[in-house]
Amino acid sequence: MRPFFVPPPRAVQAVGQGPFVLRPSTQHRRTSMVQFLLIRPGSSEFDEQGRIKGTLDIPLSDVGVLQVGRLVGELHDVQIDHLYSSPSRSAEQTAQALAADHRLKVKKLDDLANLDHGLWQGKLIDEVKHSQPKVFRQLQDRPETVCPPEGEPVGEAISRVKAVVQRLERKHKTGTVALVVPEPLASLVIAAFTQCGLGDLWKVECHCGAWQLIEPRRELVAAAAVVPATGAAAAPTWRGVADPIS
Repeated sequence: MRPFFVPPPRAVQAVGQGPFVLRPSTQHRRTSMVQFLLIRPGSSEFDEQGRIKGTLDIPLSDVGVLQVGRLVGELHDVQIDHLYSSPSRSAEQTAQALAADHRLKVKKLDDLANLDHGLWQGKLIDEVKHSQPKVFRQLQDRPETVCPPEGEPVGEAISRVKAVVQRLERKHKTGTVALVVPEPLASLVIAAFTQCGLGDLWKVECHCGAWQLIEPRRELVAAAAVVPATGAAAAPTWRGVADPIS
């Protein structure tokens, strides 16, 4: 594993510009109730190329390593009590960097494996858009009804993620539980916690290097801007990498 850049202790960075400034001393105190910290791993070369990674085991790219360094800095003063990771390599690398900074052990959860895109894995998103436009639009509008060719039905992935979330909610009653999960599975995790819609899974496929805090009331309590590895703008619902890394 290549070395990570880890900012010096207490050097927590601002998130973006204007009002989106992280102030851990006031915003992220230890809680007497459980809250979940959902973290997107740093990017891989597939993310930067706009390719579908699915369950392929791809490591962090050089850009991803820098993103993880920023994440470690932003979350340095955030209390984390438990740390879980998807079994993908980029997620595990991201989790290990956070674990080293917080002196925790990473617990890998196979049930948080990313959505299996079957024959789409490795393809450019634009390839699927042009070769299978009907299914492409279906995954945008009604993702729960789609099954990638020789892959995992999205509806089954939703059930799998809901079971994981319910198990974690039963197990942890206090503190902060961090989950390092790649897209698009991270969007399924949010939906399981908040009972909101999935949205456009193509749009978030290559979004990386960001985090979001979720309270047990199932309300999102941290929001800011994030830019995906491909450079396109994203909805302002994640904290993290607020400008492209060049």
